[in-house]
Amino acid sequence: MRIAAWDLPTRVFHWTLVALIVAAWVSFEYSEELEDPRLVWHRWNGLALLTLIVWRILWGFAGPGSARFATFVRGPAAALSYARDLVRGNSRHFLGHNPLGGLFIVLLIGAVGVIGTLGLFALEHNDNATGPLYKYAGEAWAKVFTRWHRIMFEPVLLALIAVHIAANVYYSVVKREPLIAAMVTGKKPAGSYEDGADAAPLPRPILRALVLLGIAATLVIGGIVAAGGRLP
Repeated sequence: MRIAAWDLPTRVFHWTLVALIVAAWVSFEYSEELEDPRLVWHRWNGLALLTLIVWRILWGFAGPGSARFATFVRGPAAALSYARDLVRGNSRHFLGHNPLGGLFIVLLIGAVGVIGTLGLFALEHNDNATGPLYKYAGEAWAKVFTRWHRIMFEPVLLALIAVHIAANVYYSVVKREPLIAAMVTGKKPAGSYEDGADAAPLPRPILRALVLLGIAATLVIGGIVAAGGRLP
């Protein structure tokens, strides 16, 4: 028997985030092959990532139990306690993110958000491509933001992604917990979970998710336009 763990919008967010991060790298590294010297595709991709991150933040407050920050963000002390139990072989099971994984997810979301925000002020490709809000930074600061935009992607984000993948493989192979499968199907084997009581479903989750997506897009795209920024 299997029970619901992850709602559809959260799963769509996860795999869309993966696709957009890959697309961001491809659209930058292969911009010449794509005949896109001004990084139009890369910049639109960045705006899509920012919109997705804002949506996830909203979903963390208005989504169902397992997706809410209040359910899985428990602070450093709880994360360390869980890590200590893990090392000692004391198995603790969670329907959503465990305390250590939850803290890591916040780091991932934060890193992508910072990268996208820095990109708004960036100056790339021999001064041929600028972020929508470049005019507020100026050339000197834009170069600083651009350098950190790259550093936050490589090595910071790539390192976080590598750890995330390794952790999921470890749980799937060693601990026999189907984390990857659950993010595809949305279900986990029935059992006793510490956060089971908090993982309540939500009525009309897709409609709520779409409304929040509209709000997120308005905040990102509308905010840039209202600030006098130039879209790609």
